[in-house]
Amino acid sequence: MDHPCYKCGRSIEDGKPFCLHCGAPQIRVALPEPAAAPVAGNDSSLVSSNDPAVFSLDPPAIPRPLSAALSSGIEWPRALSSCAIAALLSALVMVLGLMVPLLAGLGAGFLAVTLHHRRNPAWSVNARSGAQLGGVCGILFFGISAVFEALTVALLHTGEQVRQKMLEVLQQAASRSTDPQVQAAFDRMKTPEGLAAMLIFSIVLLFLVSIAAGSIAGALTGAFLSRRKRS
Repeated sequence: MDHPCYKCGRSIEDGKPFCLHCGAPQIRVALPEPAAAPVAGNDSSLVSSNDPAVFSLDPPAIPRPLSAALSSGIEWPRALSSCAIAALLSALVMVLGLMVPLLAGLGAGFLAVTLHHRRNPAWSVNARSGAQLGGVCGILFFGISAVFEALTVALLHTGEQVRQKMLEVLQQAASRSTDPQVQAAFDRMKTPEGLAAMLIFSIVLLFLVSIAAGSIAGALTGAFLSRRKRS
């Protein structure tokens, strides 16, 4: 097949490197397009206009100061020491008979949040973090109180006094009702098995009350400190 010369227009047989009439070369080499200029401020790579766009579904990372990232949550190693101190003080006050268990649990949550806030001023205290701290303190308060009560019974031999006190409570409750079925139920509770079940129920109830009281007191204290910090 023939093709016209790009310079003179004469017909030239395919495969001829030059035009027989004007001598113009017939084999042309296509040079690559020059790369685009680098983007200002980025000297590590060149960006070409022919490069395909790259999209990412991940949200852009927003840099945060290191101090803000560390202070946004609870530093549990330091927080646990604050909870332990607050739980120990509240348990001692309760064991000495200066405060009932409910008020002692509330005091433990209040002391835990207040003490941790004093020891870590950068902590972004709020109601939620205060409730978490107070709940952990309530668990520690229950454990320390149980240890103190067990030591008191073992060292002072007050087990019989505890038993007599439980019987008195049952007797007072039974005297308020004349129903024979209620009286029979109280009689069953006065047996060793009934007293053991009552003791287990009291321990479980004290555990739940300790956590609830610590969480409530911690949440209220955290909300108060957060509002005072913003003002």
